[in-house]
Amino acid sequence: PQDSDIELDLRFEAVVEGVLVTGAATVQVHGQCARCLDDIDYDETFNLQELFFYPGREVEEDERQVVDETIDLEETLREAVVLELPFTPLCTDDCLGLCPECGFNRNDDPEHGHEQRLDPRWEKLTELGQ
Repeated sequence: PQDSDIELDLRFEAVVEGVLVTGAATVQVHGQCARCLDDIDYDETFNLQELFFYPGREVEEDERQVVDETIDLEETLREAVVLELPFTPLCTDDCLGLCPECGFNRNDDPEHGHEQRLDPRWEKLTELGQ
């Protein structure tokens, strides 16, 4: 969630090209299950590694640079977290989702069902079998 705390466990290492940042970020993830629409809240840890080049070197668009002896981790953290989040988050791997007829959460009652309705256009065919 916005403005939630991020726990960082980082190592900053001076190398020839710049400063190598490695470590992990633990963030609180909040969202909705893609199947049943229940809220999902959990902590997730993301590994990150980024080289921040020293000034004076021309950098590519996707490379980072040390600016005024400062390293800005915001974009690096955003990329590490957003790229690792699931595209369709689920509350559990075996989530049953919502009933397509009435919207009932089938996780609350896995036996939930409706009488199988026969399309009225086919109703006369049932008389043939009798």
